Amino acid sequence: MKTQQFLEHHGIASNPFAEEDAQTDPVFKEHCIASAYHPTWDKVYGDPQDPATAVVFGEKGSGKTAMRLQIVRHLSRYNESSPNRKVFVIEYDDFNPFLDRFRQRMGGRTTEKLLAQWKLWDHMDAILSLGVTTLIDGILDVKQPSGAAAADVARSDLSQLDRHQVRDLLLLAATYDQSTAETVKGRWNRLRRKLRFRTWRAQWDLALGILGTIIPLALMAYLGRDTVVSWLQHVWIYLIIAAIWVPFLRRVLRRLWQAGSIARNVRVGRHDVGVMRQSLMSFTSAELAGQPLPNKQRTDDRYELLAKFQSILKTLGFSGILVLVDRVDEPHLINGSVDQMRALLWPMLDNKFLKHPGIGFKLLLPIELSHYIDREDREFYQRARLDKQNLIPSLEWTGEALYDLASARLKACAAPGQSPNLTDLFDPAITQRRIIDAFRNLRVPRHLFKFFYRLLVAHCNAFTDEAPSWKISPERFESVLALYSRDQEAFDRGLRAG
Repeated sequence: MKTQQFLEHHGIASNPFAEEDAQTDPVFKEHCIASAYHPTWDKVYGDPQDPATAVVFGEKGSGKTAMRLQIVRHLSRYNESSPNRKVFVIEYDDFNPFLDRFRQRMGGRTTEKLLAQWKLWDHMDAILSLGVTTLIDGILDVKQPSGAAAADVARSDLSQLDRHQVRDLLLLAATYDQSTAETVKGRWNRLRRKLRFRTWRAQWDLALGILGTIIPLALMAYLGRDTVVSWLQHVWIYLIIAAIWVPFLRRVLRRLWQAGSIARNVRVGRHDVGVMRQSLMSFTSAELAGQPLPNKQRTDDRYELLAKFQSILKTLGFSGILVLVDRVDEPHLINGSVDQMRALLWPMLDNKFLKHPGIGFKLLLPIELSHYIDREDREFYQRARLDKQNLIPSLEWTGEALYDLASARLKACAAPGQSPNLTDLFDPAITQRRIIDAFRNLRVPRHLFKFFYRLLVAHCNAFTDEAPSWKISPERFESVLALYSRDQEAFDRGLRAG
């Protein structure tokens, strides 16, 4: 007996439990993303008009990634309905590029020693890189944006940026833009032209050098060959030309030093010092004087740059920023190690950072990290102030909530004109209360989906097409549940031992 045959008999067009990962689950993306929520959804999502921080711990398969996708979907709809109070979304869920660059910059160290050098400003640089790249993709109408989606920026909004904000955006682009869609220099110049930023005022020393070289040469050519030969024999002519080029050469060396110091201290970024130097040459000394640059290993400059980024976004119609942190356990350098996850994440648990005005952080973290919270000292608690961060210690699911989730997925996969009911799949001897109790022991959606898929396969394999059975028997239900529970316990023991 085929599984599809069993499902179609009950009015179900496709298997609702075939996928386990929200990112690749079409049932969730097309149907349940807007209808199936965890009971703590309202507390985590909050009010988009005033983004707030939430720290959520959940075991594998509890729905952290699904919640992140739901937040993105809801904010997209909110932005459509509130064009003047949009929320700028930064999905900080792929740490591999940043960790790879960090390791390359820091040299050959063990993973433990490497992550011990990871600081809060590295997180801030990574978040600014994601945000700036996404914003520039939106401004330049990039067809394949670097992030999940380009920011929606209207052309009319760009005209609202004053010259100081345009300068700030171009400086942020020179420092943090990590797009590989085109050449760094070509993309920066395209952005400069789109923002109508004129650079001729910064090139006066170059013009002086060119004119100071051409005029004496033209004068010598006009006066004749003998005069040229005579002048070239004197050292003073070379000294004059060299002196004329001094302001330009001094600016080149200064911008080269600035570009080099930025490249050294933005340890999670990809930079070409020569290209960055050319970008910095487009600004006058007055325009760069006193401006924060990430050329030191400290957070002060990053906070100022973050404030400038927020100011630009506010002018473009974004009243707040939401940073979604997820998949901390997946980077290949972390490899699921709880100690290494802690080393990566703990610098971010800083109350000043998490409560930065206008920014909300949604930290969707593995449950294993919550055990480290209990072991921390007073200094950690004073710095992190998790009591002020909408802390959710465990993303737990009740049996009733999992029953509703399974029912919602059945209805999402229903054939046209059908309305399948979960209890109809089972023998009447299996009551709804027994199903809910069994689901409670499964704890999280991923285990629910795995169990249900295994149950359907086991039931259908026990019957032929000629003699099908349309109800799952109590014996089959209990035996598959016991076997799955044993496998689940073994997995949990291995996870704890690891």
